[in-house]
Amino acid sequence: MTDKKIISTDKAPAAIGPYSQAVTAGNTTYISGQIPLNPVTMKVETQDFAEQADQVFRNLKAVTEAAGGSPKDIVKLNIYLTDLSNFALVNEVMVRYFDEPFPARAAVEISKLPLDVQVEVEGVMVV
Repeated sequence: MTDKKIISTDKAPAAIGPYSQAVTAGNTTYISGQIPLNPVTMKVETQDFAEQADQVFRNLKAVTEAAGGSPKDIVKLNIYLTDLSNFALVNEVMVRYFDEPFPARAAVEISKLPLDVQVEVEGVMVV
């Protein structure tokens, strides 16, 4: 059995359910889905999609750093959108946090996300 290390930081929102912000096993970190909660207020502070996406990537960055890495170490992202017409906007925000070579990625539309947010992102990081 692989040793697991639980990753937690107050620079990203606390878990709102029975899960960890991230779990590291070996040199791989599995980052739980990040939604646009402000980590200080634990509230969604905007309905603007681009601002929500930016908060999500800030939260994701904070978790990667708590795990000893950075967004450049992410090898896979899954992006969940409640409206796929925001695909181009999420790309615009994402390039502020990632450089080439970009991680592998999936982006899918789903009917609903926690707290009625418009975007959630989870990832896998290798350090």
